[in-house]
Amino acid sequence: KIKSKNTTPELKVRRAVHAAGFRYSLHRKELPGTPDLVFRRFKLVVFVHGCFWHWHGCKRSRMPAANHDYWTAKIARNVARDAADLAALDALGWRHIVIWECELDSGIAALLELLSVLRDGISS
Repeated sequence: KIKSKNTTPELKVRRAVHAAGFRYSLHRKELPGTPDLVFRRFKLVVFVHGCFWHWHGCKRSRMPAANHDYWTAKIARNVARDAADLAALDALGWRHIVIWECELDSGIAALLELLSVLRDGISS
């Protein structure tokens, strides 16, 4: 069974963010897309996406040969839903970051940098 919450990449992001001293909420259902991490103070949400399921286009997102029509439609629905969720978050005034499974380390570094800038901006 493929998990949608508490995946290994998501847990790695959560550990790094918590170790840096930032606190967050998890999987807030009242926000579009049920983001993986929510930083209410900064009005920022984070999605940790698997490359295959959300179709990043890297080598991890290879379409299965078996049942090709099903998978093509399934992935297309996921991508459309993701785009609609990000647009809805924009409309609500929320910032968003997507961290891809294949770019986990650089995504975590970028997130921590942004959080530091936001924290310094609020405390100034």
